[in-house]
Amino acid sequence: MMNLGLEEILKALNGKVVVKGREDFKVVSTDTRKIEVGSLFIALKGNNFNGNLFIKEAVEKGATICIVDEIHFQSAEITDSTIIKVDNTTEALKDLAEFYRKKLKIKVVGVTGSTGKTSTKDLIAAALSTKYKVFKTKGNFNNEIGLPLMVFQLDETYDVAVLEMGMSDFNEIHNLSKIARPDIAVITNIGISHIENLKTRDNILKAKMEITDFLKEKSPLILSGNDDKLVTVENSNFNVIKVGLDNKDYCIDNIKFLENETQFNTIIDGEKVKFTIPLLGKHNVYNTLLALCVGRNLGVSVTEMQQGMANLEATSMRLDIMKKDKYTIINDCYNSSPASVKAAIEVQKNLSSKRKVAILGTMKELGLESKSAHFEVGKFAKDNDVDLLLLTGEFTEEARLGYGEKNAYIYTSVSELINDLDNKIKIGDSILVKASRSMKFEQIIESLDKK
Repeated sequence: MMNLGLEEILKALNGKVVVKGREDFKVVSTDTRKIEVGSLFIALKGNNFNGNLFIKEAVEKGATICIVDEIHFQSAEITDSTIIKVDNTTEALKDLAEFYRKKLKIKVVGVTGSTGKTSTKDLIAAALSTKYKVFKTKGNFNNEIGLPLMVFQLDETYDVAVLEMGMSDFNEIHNLSKIARPDIAVITNIGISHIENLKTRDNILKAKMEITDFLKEKSPLILSGNDDKLVTVENSNFNVIKVGLDNKDYCIDNIKFLENETQFNTIIDGEKVKFTIPLLGKHNVYNTLLALCVGRNLGVSVTEMQQGMANLEATSMRLDIMKKDKYTIINDCYNSSPASVKAAIEVQKNLSSKRKVAILGTMKELGLESKSAHFEVGKFAKDNDVDLLLLTGEFTEEARLGYGEKNAYIYTSVSELINDLDNKIKIGDSILVKASRSMKFEQIIESLDKK
């Protein structure tokens, strides 16, 4: 990261120096377990932890500046480090990231949506990669703690940053946009993830549109025209571009699903062009159209974007096709929603295998929609050639009702399901493994990988 002086930090945080020592630092950390020599440590508090209690440890490990909102140390214990007191360290993290972002002279692409954020982020980075040095959000660092930490990894050696923005309620995307200050905003879709908090899809749309709260006038707002809510968005303040609509730029034509890739045609600047992506599923074609639109708005040529797609680095545990001697495993354990489960089943449907097995867990945060959504997913599995359905978690009865009782099995735990795999899985099967992240379905992947 670029240098920040002590006076700049104090200005950004409205903080007060309580111990004066070194002022230089090279990285920002919120975890004493990962502190490097020369770190600025921000002591966050949560329900089960309080970083303010570990200032002495942070200094001993090499933190040169610590930001606290409680004092739990003696000044004599602090040697050659600066301690800054603020009102709230979580707000300080966000405020410092916002201040730092404003110093950076790079383009930022903000990406949000109910599903597909991470894949779209990866695709945008690939589309830009031939022309620009691109930074993209790592893993799931897309919330009010993670996104600031991503911003601190930026410097002016990068040309573009692609920052993912997640949320579960109103004002969260607003706060992330305030930090990131996107030059281009992208929304993938409006599903029912987090409907437990937001109650309606119209409210989810409103929350996602907070990505424009700090978008400059006439900047690109790129939306999927395949989504019934996004297609209604009209806003004269921005350059609204809807991709995927028939007979227009960034439409879809002649999709071919091959074993390890997808081919399709689209129109860019009035010319029909062919793209190949090392991903499966129609939903990834729509995500690619969003990426191509970002690329053209940043001056990347069609040829450069075609070459860039070969550089795609997909985030792990998202529709990762694992070809094994006995089985084909579809590792999609990172998260789960009705739209993403259906997309994964459609990908599996296009794979060549003797049987199609789906191992599904709970889709979280659906509130009053939970029962109907799990029923609908079960029915979708049946209608799309899933031969065997293995279920664990909540709302399993609803999923089995949607699928039908024959060849649908419910387990009380992940471990019970794992113990029964040898009785259910056969050589030549394709096996989809998908649930919300909290269910830790990667344990199932590990078990299958050893068989």
